Amino acid sequence: MEYNYSDELKARLRRIEGQVRGVLRLMEEGKSCKEVVAQLSAVRNASDKAIAQIVAENLQKCILAEQAAGHQDTGKIVNEAVELLVKSR
Repeated sequence: MEYNYSDELKARLRRIEGQVRGVLRLMEEGKSCKEVVAQLSAVRNASDKAIAQIVAENLQKCILAEQAAGHQDTGKIVNEAVELLVKSR
């Protein structure tokens, strides 16, 4: 199965990329630990949301594909998605 990632998701990742560059800039400027950690926390939260979005979008596609193939028991796919989310933390 080919995965297509939305432009919205790619834009989200570009924002995260910008946040990471901002953290590096704070470090290069010698900003306080508190400021650096606050920005890193924002990066982590943003990446967690991106992970959730990727899993949710692909879970829906996988379930629909399984149903189209005549398989109604999609519990295994859901369990795999949950495991991905758990491992990402």
